[in-house]
Amino acid sequence: MAALVLIGINETGYNQSTRALDRIDEYTRTRNAVNRLLQHVLDAETGSRGYLLTGDPRYPEPYNAAVAEISQNLEGLRTNYPAGTGDSATLAQLTRNVQRKLAEMDLSVRMRKQGNEDARKFVLMTDVGKEHMDAIRDQAGKLIQSATAGMVAAQTVVEQTLRLSRVGIAVVAPAALTAFYLYLRQSTRLKLAGEQQQRALQQERDLLESQVRDRTASLAQLATHLQQVREEERGHLRARLHDELGALLTAAKLDVARLKSKLGGQPPEIGERLQHLTETLNSGIALKRRIIEDLRPSSLANLGLTAALEILAREFSERSGIEIATSVEEVELDESGQLTIYRLVQESLTNVGKYADARQVDISVRSYSNHVEVEIKDDGKGFDAQAARPSTHGLAGMRHRVEAAGGRFTVASRPGAGTRIAAVLPKAAVPVAATA
Repeated sequence: MAALVLIGINETGYNQSTRALDRIDEYTRTRNAVNRLLQHVLDAETGSRGYLLTGDPRYPEPYNAAVAEISQNLEGLRTNYPAGTGDSATLAQLTRNVQRKLAEMDLSVRMRKQGNEDARKFVLMTDVGKEHMDAIRDQAGKLIQSATAGMVAAQTVVEQTLRLSRVGIAVVAPAALTAFYLYLRQSTRLKLAGEQQQRALQQERDLLESQVRDRTASLAQLATHLQQVREEERGHLRARLHDELGALLTAAKLDVARLKSKLGGQPPEIGERLQHLTETLNSGIALKRRIIEDLRPSSLANLGLTAALEILAREFSERSGIEIATSVEEVELDESGQLTIYRLVQESLTNVGKYADARQVDISVRSYSNHVEVEIKDDGKGFDAQAARPSTHGLAGMRHRVEAAGGRFTVASRPGAGTRIAAVLPKAAVPVAATA
């Protein structure tokens, strides 16, 4: 209530003061306009008198300029004085006297231009011009006095408003402060008790959050480390299979070729055995190549991500009989980012082959200015994504791999509506340990 009273006092004082200040500004402009009118009339009279006395053609220039300004001044003053007021009657008289003065000066100037010396001397020697100027000064003085009186009255209103606001604030403010003090004293004990309980709860929450953060960070580091170790082991195993097993199979194939060339007249049974051995070695070399590609795709390093994904899709389609449609754009990612996308698509296709019972899979990779979007969709039987177990290792592994690379991983699926796996990866470089 005290605040409302203060606001009411303040608003009332503000509105009254604003209206009073607007009136002061209006009276000030009116007074300035009257003073400008007097100044222009004097300028016009000075110019006309100078021309009458000297005949110098330079005097009519300020005279003509002053006459033009006088008409504008009178038009502006009429807007400030509504009809029916005492000031409007004074303004009407002032206007008539100014027009008479202008007519007198115009007549004298025209006589001087026509060379009528007698008429010119008569105008100079009579008191007609002085009478007109005295009347103009008297009526202009009345308008100035009226404006000044209005300004004084408005200033009085402002002073009264300020005194009222001061008295109101002096009365209401102590009451408001007293009520506020009583409220604070009554609520202090409850506030202190609540703060103590809040601090205890906050400390417990901070401790739990700290433990959760530490445990989560440790698990994330462990998972990242295990992924890195697995990729490194795959790389080592791929290198050993490529070098050692590949050398053994190649040497065996060369030995069989030498035997075939030296046994020219061998029995058909021996030739069949050698041919079977050659085919077996070729199958072993092909199996070695598939195992090596599964461990670490050479196409990714040699041909790039686009070609590697197309090869992966084609081989999966040939093995599973599922139709694969690819739409892969060229992307600018480092080796770790490309490997993350490749593993994401590879794991998704593995899940499709195991669980989806799908007939069609769409793979798309779109490149934007700051990020890359990957999407794998199938028309399989789908599953309830909300009810999926958090420990589902395939999805959890993909999610961790994408998030460790600084990206965002989403899964959308419904029973009977297929599955959509999407990932958004930034193009900025990420640590190698996070993308292994």
